[in-house]
Amino acid sequence: MEVRNVKKSFVNKNVLDDINFSICAGECLGVVGLSGCGKSTLAKIISQFIPCDEGQIIFCGEEIANLRGGKLKSVYKNMQMIFQLPEDSFNPRKTLGWSIAEPMKNHGFKNIDERVKNLLIEVGLTPEYSARYPHEVSGGECQRAAIARAISLETKLLICDEATSALDVTVQAKVIELLKKLCTEKNIACLFITHDLALLPRIADRVIVLHEGKIVEEGVPTTIINAPKSPFTKNLMATDFFTMENF
Repeated sequence: MEVRNVKKSFVNKNVLDDINFSICAGECLGVVGLSGCGKSTLAKIISQFIPCDEGQIIFCGEEIANLRGGKLKSVYKNMQMIFQLPEDSFNPRKTLGWSIAEPMKNHGFKNIDERVKNLLIEVGLTPEYSARYPHEVSGGECQRAAIARAISLETKLLICDEATSALDVTVQAKVIELLKKLCTEKNIACLFITHDLALLPRIADRVIVLHEGKIVEEGVPTTIINAPKSPFTKNLMATDFFTMENF
């Protein structure tokens, strides 16, 4: 995926200003910044939940920024989001297995029951979780089920919007390890959005730092954390005291 010169404003306030970056298959790009910097708006624009004012989004060789309606079906097959609160992303009246199976039914997949079973195993759950409801499992287990649903369509891009911030530290680390493993093994690109720089060395290959809607720094996690260049990133480091020797 390639994002070119994307801009977005709300009520005369620039939320995103000339954003440019790319993600290759199998690569994880971390996006970090304080609340209100434009991270979630960027995720919504890439996933076509809201339009951008200017710019292009090239996904799998196709310009998708202006697609609407049925033309987005193939895009959504190849692009999936994982949200901050996994239980809220499931239908509370349906089992986890039903929710994982639904996208595959909509896209004409075969042997769906067997696929659901294998997906649950792949994300570290047992097939028995298929019969459970979202409120019957822990937050970490629910997020694993959400990951199973997200990769069920042979996804090419995962957008993780604060996908681990609602989990405790131990569970968080295991979910990040799972995401990294799946993206590497399945050659899935990942956009990992977070406010927590401490997570990025565990999952991201590259990092962009957003501040007031602009990319103020880009590089590998080790460089961003140990040798930041922009004044904003330096202040972020000073505030949160991150060093690579902690990881």
